[in-house]
Amino acid sequence: MLTIGKLAKHCQINVETIRYYQRIGLMRVPETTQSYRYYNDKDIETLSFIQKAKDAGLQLNEIQELLQLELDDRTQVRQVIEQRLAKIDQRIEELQALKKRLSSWIAECKNTQESSCPILKQLKHKSL
Repeated sequence: MLTIGKLAKHCQINVETIRYYQRIGLMRVPETTQSYRYYNDKDIETLSFIQKAKDAGLQLNEIQELLQLELDDRTQVRQVIEQRLAKIDQRIEELQALKKRLSSWIAECKNTQESSCPILKQLKHKSL
């Protein structure tokens, strides 16, 4: 049994992070015993799950959904991950378009004979 401070230290996260996870429903709030809340191995597993899922790029709402699923609910788990992957693919496309735009601005800035900065002109006078 661990106090919140010892749990945080064991899992190498901040106490406030644990409290936040409790507020949003990712983690349980244990009952108070002798003025302390004690955490168990299940809480360590939950924090480990959350951290691994975050490291894999999942959002907290997606992690919450996964935490509520059973181990044999492969279809639901796959749907959550497929949705996340689609969002990542969309973001990659957006970033590639942004990279292309910025690269063209840099090229224009290098090659222009104008005295004013073409990048600033674009930002001030054209919609993105």
